[in-house]
Amino acid sequence: MTAHGTQSIDRAADLLARVVRAGTPPTFTELCAETGYARSTTSRLLAALERNHLLRRDADGAWEPGGLFEQYAAGADTQAQLARAAEPVMAQLGRLTGETINLGVALGRAVVQIAQVDSAYFLGSRDWVGVDLPAHTSALGKVLYAHAVIPLGDGPLERRTPHTLPTVGRLRAQCSAIRADGYASTVDELEVGLTGVAAPVLRHGSVVAALGLSGPSTRLADRVPEVGRLVARQAAILTSRLGRLPEEGAA
Repeated sequence: MTAHGTQSIDRAADLLARVVRAGTPPTFTELCAETGYARSTTSRLLAALERNHLLRRDADGAWEPGGLFEQYAAGADTQAQLARAAEPVMAQLGRLTGETINLGVALGRAVVQIAQVDSAYFLGSRDWVGVDLPAHTSALGKVLYAHAVIPLGDGPLERRTPHTLPTVGRLRAQCSAIRADGYASTVDELEVGLTGVAAPVLRHGSVVAALGLSGPSTRLADRVPEVGRLVARQAAILTSRLGRLPEEGAA
């Protein structure tokens, strides 16, 4: 990237930050005066930010954060509501198994975990909250693939261990079994020695998340069907809880 291109990005980011942080929407003239940028430069950069829904003009022509910020805020609110509803179910699953319990949602083609209950064992699993993982390497992600929350795509898959699924074809072949069984599993696919089991969580008929647990393969690998059925039952309880919440946007 040229120095000019980098400068344009820096200036666009500066304008965006000024608008987002402003107490009241600033006007074009105010932004030119605050930044010292040429009017033509300011106009060009603001137009680009507007085209990409990062900024928009209010009824008076002043600048305010665009629709992408509203979408992000709505998504964050939805995740917070989902995590709150999941708390007692995750706690119960933790008491029943002693393992690390996670709630995961799709983030693009990755899965990110938004809530966790730590293992009761000294040898448990790490803190995964906020970590985005290659979805095919986690049981949570496989659930989201199986229910088309994350698109399968094409091409080779990132290999984390020798046990990671190597191709989309292999992953696709697992998806029908995941839907039939009601749960997904990984054994040594993200980290050697780590097993995960997860089941789908629905809201108003659509899969919105996956509830799962993870722990050492020495404790879990030989018990996947048993643990899978237990996780699926708890995921169904969470689905029932979410069904009693009002739909998003309802008065």
